[in-house]
Amino acid sequence: MDSVAASYDFTEILSTDVGVLDKSMLVLRAVSVEPQGLAQLQQSTGLPRATAHRLASSLEVHGLLRRDGEGRFELGHGLVALGQQSAERFPLVDVARPIATTLRDSTGESVQLFVREGNQRRCVLSLESSHGLRWIVPQGSLLPIAVGSSGRLLAGEQTKTGWLQSVGEREAGAASVSASVCSADGTIVAAISVSGPVERLTKQPGRRFGAAVVAAAAEIKL
Repeated sequence: MDSVAASYDFTEILSTDVGVLDKSMLVLRAVSVEPQGLAQLQQSTGLPRATAHRLASSLEVHGLLRRDGEGRFELGHGLVALGQQSAERFPLVDVARPIATTLRDSTGESVQLFVREGNQRRCVLSLESSHGLRWIVPQGSLLPIAVGSSGRLLAGEQTKTGWLQSVGEREAGAASVSASVCSADGTIVAAISVSGPVERLTKQPGRRFGAAVVAAAAEIKL
């Protein structure tokens, strides 16, 4: 069976001038998809075997990776403390969760919250629809910022309606509509989205859910 991680393109994270840091993040991103032995890690990252082993072993020493019962590299417990500290210092997800849950329940579709991370966007909250056929964005996933309604908002695209929509832009058959979440001074800090199959959201998802998404975004007070 093909590796799940092998189907991901991690090359976009190699965007700084600090090569060892970029390669270390490449290893972390690959392991975040699924636990990996050394051979699999080499395949999914494209790094030389010796480099992959050296970086993974160093990350293990620092508690960012660990070994599971089969000897594969897995995310380390040190990331738990870092994640908790990050959440406490930036409580966006806790503030947005009940509002996003209401939006998910009222629309019947999946809801995501994205923040900008460099030239990409990260899904920091993902609530799945109860429909059997639904659009799933794994929480924590890193996606391009240039495509998709939430990405374009985070990239600064302007809208007169308060929302942007996307149909088949990143993935065929998927549709979404997003609105910006702003701080008190008007700075865009996140984007909240409703997404699902185009069969239900139609080719004009903004007409169906745009107002609801804009209202939800306005409720998130930071």
